[in-house]
Amino acid sequence: MECTIDWGGPEGMLFIARTGSGHVTTMDGAPEGGGHNLAPRPMELMLSGAGGCAAYDVVLILKRGRHKVTNCQVKLQAERAETDPKVFTKIHFAFTVTGSGLPETAVERAVKLSHEKYCSATAMLAKTADITHSVTIQEA
Repeated sequence: MECTIDWGGPEGMLFIARTGSGHVTTMDGAPEGGGHNLAPRPMELMLSGAGGCAAYDVVLILKRGRHKVTNCQVKLQAERAETDPKVFTKIHFAFTVTGSGLPETAVERAVKLSHEKYCSATAMLAKTADITHSVTIQEA
């Protein structure tokens, strides 16, 4: 895996990331940090990546179990340390999984497997953060 980050220039704190898979994303800072608020902060992208990784796992596990999952949303709430480095100290994943006849045990199992076995992002963040989750199931 590889990624190249280029600074957008001396007029701010915009950075452009080009991934090895051929995609481009941008990052920026808040005005008080020299940025122009044109894109997500790097730490927001890190949190988004953890949410995407976990949601991906949950959907894949449910699909492999032949469950009729039609939507998966995860909202993350995070707290960071007050001093540098301002690592994440608490992260709560609130999953809302929608489908037809989804067994609660299957959804809970998928979330647990993601957090305990498959999600690389969560495993890394768990080195500094207390990771918790909740699950809501909605009928499609």
